[in-house]
Amino acid sequence: MKTVALSLLGLAAVVYLLTLRLDHTGVWGYVNTAAEAAMVGAMADWFAVTALFRHPLGVPIPHTAIIPRKKDELAGSLQSFFADNFLTEKVVRERLASAHLARRLGVWLQDEAHARRLVVEAVRLLKTALNKVDDEDVLAVATDVLLPRLAQERAAPMTGALLEAIVEDHAHTGLVDLIMRELHAWLGKNPTYFTAVLHDRAPRWSPHFVNQRVVSALYWQALDWVAAVRDDPDHPTRQALDALLLRIATDLTTDEAVQARAEGLKVKLLTHPQAGETVLSLWRNLRVSLSDSLDDPDSTLRLRVVSAVESLGASLTEDQAQQARVDALAADAAGYLVATYGRELSSVISHTIRQWDGRDAANRIELYVGRDLQFIRINGTVVGALVGLVIHALTQLLQ
Repeated sequence: MKTVALSLLGLAAVVYLLTLRLDHTGVWGYVNTAAEAAMVGAMADWFAVTALFRHPLGVPIPHTAIIPRKKDELAGSLQSFFADNFLTEKVVRERLASAHLARRLGVWLQDEAHARRLVVEAVRLLKTALNKVDDEDVLAVATDVLLPRLAQERAAPMTGALLEAIVEDHAHTGLVDLIMRELHAWLGKNPTYFTAVLHDRAPRWSPHFVNQRVVSALYWQALDWVAAVRDDPDHPTRQALDALLLRIATDLTTDEAVQARAEGLKVKLLTHPQAGETVLSLWRNLRVSLSDSLDDPDSTLRLRVVSAVESLGASLTEDQAQQARVDALAADAAGYLVATYGRELSSVISHTIRQWDGRDAANRIELYVGRDLQFIRINGTVVGALVGLVIHALTQLLQ
């Protein structure tokens, strides 16, 4: 662009020289005057553009090389302009409101490839975090913070209330069903274990065939009883279990003696020398299991997380109320950050520019806006020529 601008100046100079000695009473006078004015306009705009970044021709003319001299003031002005006009809570809230972040995020998350990518990145971060946690730190937190804190808290009333709520909501029914199913399956596959235990406790004076018949009958009775408990939600055994659990819950909530015994048992358990090692062992097993599940892209955990992410995306896409909540939360968070740290964030601009050398700063800015600056020179050449034509025409009319 510098070459184009300079070429136009050179063309104007050549035209001026070629028409200098021709008859200026006619059309050549207009051409010569236009060429002369084009040179003036080109030189004036060259001086103006150059004066922004350096001294024209190296001559230290006052009010030239403006950017190198005023670099720090320019940095402060840019910082203030950015902070006052862009990093404001109102502007950020308006921009976020028009962006519809929640809906766009929902659409993005609904794509399975995007959901898997998000899970992969989260897994990488989580594994890094897990590997950074030392066993010594876990043991220290367990023995110095977690276990003493749990020992001080009264757990009996809360446990009683929780147990009562579980029984009343029948939340334990699934666990009972699972236990009965597994117990029935085990009894069906391992009758010899059951009968061996009973044979060992049978009276030695009783004949063997009698013991065998009694044990066999007891086995089938036990198998039928477990099946009945498994299949009947209103079985008396289940009702008795519910009544026992409710009585325990009531005692834990209201009976001070039971509460004291429960708290004492809790304290003994938590203050046992092996408690910290137990917590550490649980943490190690959890970390290994979690790492194995995270490493396997087809593990149940990974697949469920991907499915949950896709479901979240669908919810954000379809549920306008949830969209509004997420957008409001994002706006509040961004507004707080801008209101609290906006000035500090914008100081990056001034800090960066102040670190530049004056000449380096001028070169960076000139390279960024160079094309537009050279168009100023080109426009100056063209406009100068047109103004020269107008002035020459007016001069001819006045004469």
